[in-house]
Amino acid sequence: MTHSDAPTTEFAWTALGGDPGLLPRLSTVVRARALEARLPVRELARACVGACALAAAELGARRAGLAEVPEVRVDDGAVATSFVSERHLLVDGRAPVAFAPLSRFWRTADGWVRTHANYPHHRARLLGALGLPDGASVEAVAGCLAEWPAIEVEDSGYAAGGLAVALRTPEEWARHEQGAAVAGQPLVERGTLGSAAPRRLPPLAGDPLSPAAGLRVLDLTRVIAGPVSTRTLALLGADVLRVDPPGLPELADQHTDTGFGKRSATLDLTAGRHDRQVFEELLASADVVVTGYRPGALDRFGLSAEALAERRPGIVVGQLSAWGAYGPWGGRRGFDSLVQVATGIAALEGSEEKPGALPAQALDHGTGYLLAAGVLRAVTEGLDEGGTRFVRPALARTAAWLTAGDGAGAGRGGATAEASRSGATAAASGPSEGSCSDSGSAEASHGDPAPWLAEADSALGRLRYALPPVSFAGGPGDWSRPPGPWGADSPRWV
Repeated sequence: MTHSDAPTTEFAWTALGGDPGLLPRLSTVVRARALEARLPVRELARACVGACALAAAELGARRAGLAEVPEVRVDDGAVATSFVSERHLLVDGRAPVAFAPLSRFWRTADGWVRTHANYPHHRARLLGALGLPDGASVEAVAGCLAEWPAIEVEDSGYAAGGLAVALRTPEEWARHEQGAAVAGQPLVERGTLGSAAPRRLPPLAGDPLSPAAGLRVLDLTRVIAGPVSTRTLALLGADVLRVDPPGLPELADQHTDTGFGKRSATLDLTAGRHDRQVFEELLASADVVVTGYRPGALDRFGLSAEALAERRPGIVVGQLSAWGAYGPWGGRRGFDSLVQVATGIAALEGSEEKPGALPAQALDHGTGYLLAAGVLRAVTEGLDEGGTRFVRPALARTAAWLTAGDGAGAGRGGATAEASRSGATAAASGPSEGSCSDSGSAEASHGDPAPWLAEADSALGRLRYALPPVSFAGGPGDWSRPPGPWGADSPRWV
């Protein structure tokens, strides 16, 4: 990859098949201290949100019968706040716990590994791979891992169904077979399967702010990236129904943070005909299916893109993965923190003493907005061309984009490529200040996140949460409904 691949809205929009003539409709409020890092995290976050907002504005204009796509405004403050939404969440004043004690970096006999054990079943598998009893302490795990080579921990953890990844440098990842496979893929895989008549959607009566209104979205995702994408589609007016297996509950606070605008139901597709029949009825009238399980995990339920193209011609299929659905790691589970470790990000952001991490789970959040943007663009294209369309981003491919070219250091508050092209020189002193136009950016400090936080009552209690960063034509400002308890809704469409 080259410097031209570095994180810009132009690159993301082009990867999504967007019309470059719409890029001048987008303006940016640049905030120098937003998402500071050695790598251009701020630029990546801005690009992902900007591409998503532009895709929403494009579809909204089309459905509202507007002659021109509305202006899109991306504020680094709103973006940075939303990219750490899980840290801003309060439930009746209580802050959630982000990582479990066994989800962390560990020294090994020859380097470092990072583990992910937030879920009880992943924790049990990790301890089983290490030959440790359930309930083993952090000290016991540390002592065990200190005697193992990092790659052996990675291989043993994977074989047991656990999650542990060895620290690699960017050069080591580039030489790895999976790294090479990821680098050879587009930022977002897009395509058409089979033929279907052009999509028909009702007009929006001149109001472009709900471009996804009337779309029914089956949300089969977990953790952050997938739920962020469907949370965004809900913001834009879609009827989003998240469906989980009853025996695999989501982490409560995580579900709350990503559950805005949606409903949540449970169905067991493996036991009994009733739940399967209900699911098939939902699918029969769904417009979009978004999956976030490891590649192939849902194929037995007829949920591969190819099977969906046969069963539901014209549907849009969004498929999210950690490592991509190709290469030797194509079937592996993964999380943002682990992808950072494998791809060299943790080495770049760390020191000789210890690996580091990005200031946000930017691979999750960024990929989530790319997925939402891809779905919106697929819907827009389907209005003219028809077909069953698929969209496939991967956390590892987003990581490759972040580390591409010589963009390291751009996130430290210096001039960005987008700001430099626009000739922006204005400065603002506070988080609510700054101006923007179609042709320029304003420089401002990130400051207090309060302008991008809100509070609401819900069935879960009083919530403080990050507002959505997607903004065009002056909105949409917030979700239409707060999140509810996991699995508490009926499995039906509104």
